[in-house]
Amino acid sequence: MCERCGNSYHAITEASRRGFLKGGLAAGAALALPAGLAGSAAWAQGSTKIKATHGAGLCNLGIFLAKERDLAAEDGVELDFVVTPTTMDVVTLFGAGMVDVSVIPYSNFITLVDKGAPVQMVAGAGVEGCILVGSEGIEAAEDLRGKTIGTFQADTLEVLTYDYLSRSGMALSDVNMAYFNTSPEMAAAFVNGAIDAVCHIEPYATQCIEERAGSRALTDGIDLYGPRYSDCVLAARRPLLEENPQAVKAIIKAMMTAQKQTEEDVASALQDTVGTYYKTSLEALRLAQSSQPVMIDQRQNEGFFADRAETLLRMGYIDAPLPGDAIDWTLLEEVIAENEALYDALRLTSS
Repeated sequence: MCERCGNSYHAITEASRRGFLKGGLAAGAALALPAGLAGSAAWAQGSTKIKATHGAGLCNLGIFLAKERDLAAEDGVELDFVVTPTTMDVVTLFGAGMVDVSVIPYSNFITLVDKGAPVQMVAGAGVEGCILVGSEGIEAAEDLRGKTIGTFQADTLEVLTYDYLSRSGMALSDVNMAYFNTSPEMAAAFVNGAIDAVCHIEPYATQCIEERAGSRALTDGIDLYGPRYSDCVLAARRPLLEENPQAVKAIIKAMMTAQKQTEEDVASALQDTVGTYYKTSLEALRLAQSSQPVMIDQRQNEGFFADRAETLLRMGYIDAPLPGDAIDWTLLEEVIAENEALYDALRLTSS
């Protein structure tokens, strides 16, 4: 995805939250392909070019490097990014089968599964980095009562906000939720004083703290979920998994290689992606990177995904718990077994 977003910049009711799901996320699961696009996924034509979407945060650094450095080429696969302006477009494209794989917030993945989209989580992408930032004078959850919080709808960031407030006995109805369209737009709204708090991803959360005097992080998610909790994951369409699992393995391996390269030389990794993918300064990117590292092996987060599905159920975004077959680490484990030296060189793993 090009940007993570919600609907529009206004508060919503519980009814309209469910309406968002029915009118948008469900469309991604059931939308008929427009004329001329049916069967357009590249793998269906025998090509090794795989269409992908992605997000805007540092959790996408692995797939960005896989693309920029052509890291899947040695396995005969080329990544082809499909540019989309909003998360809703990404969900629709991925759910409808117009793209093959996506690095996607786990919450959007869970909502797609709930609506019947044939998608499956196959690996992780990035961990941590979801940060709720309050402006001057906001130091605890109670200080947010009646204040306006910016975030993206049905996103991991809204889930974090919900869980943070719930821990203090508060609800989303105790605050005013403002939903934005892009990461830079939301950061600018906070920096310029249009909203009182913001739940954002890196590197934009760090930008918010650095550029608005007196602001502070209220939670970075670690106090809620523990270290190495997930933000974004790698998911693939089941038809691709059935027809060309080797292509998916090539992408997993490429992202694992990107993780190793980032851990060994983060400066060049950020230099290769700033501007093109991250609309912040290189310095802001450097400050933020350690808060949202690349981590492809996220097998330890399987319980976390089930728990967050329960949160989404309470929020009214899904109708049932996450089914057991929504996540399959088989291809990830094959990549690990076939590339032991690469895996052993990684700093962040589930092992």
